[in-house]
Amino acid sequence: MRIVKLLLLAVMGVFYVFAGVMHFVNPEFYVEIMPPYLPWHAELVFFSGVAEVVLGVAVFVPRTRRLAAWGIIALLIAVFPANLHMAVSHIRPEHAPEFMKQSMNDPLMVWWRLPMQGMLALWAWWYTRD
Repeated sequence: MRIVKLLLLAVMGVFYVFAGVMHFVNPEFYVEIMPPYLPWHAELVFFSGVAEVVLGVAVFVPRTRRLAAWGIIALLIAVFPANLHMAVSHIRPEHAPEFMKQSMNDPLMVWWRLPMQGMLALWAWWYTRD
């Protein structure tokens, strides 16, 4: 079981680093899905990108792993309004990355992102335990 947990930790860390880098490669996509009631869209996209990269790297360091896992959970909660806004407002981002364009046009897949965030939070929570 330990090897599975370590392998999934590596996948999680790489996933968040990749997701964070995408905030800088294609910030327009993330700005498009921001709820209008939030201020400073570009700045929040930048901050969340930095947070994802930092937390993705920090889960690899045993000393910071638990705190990073809690940080990932907090980040998932913080970005939930953007995913909810995208689903409820039927936003189909014009700047979606090529590998996401198909799913962004499928309402079911857009709504699927919401419970998926819960699953991602549970995955991170696993690393808050010894």
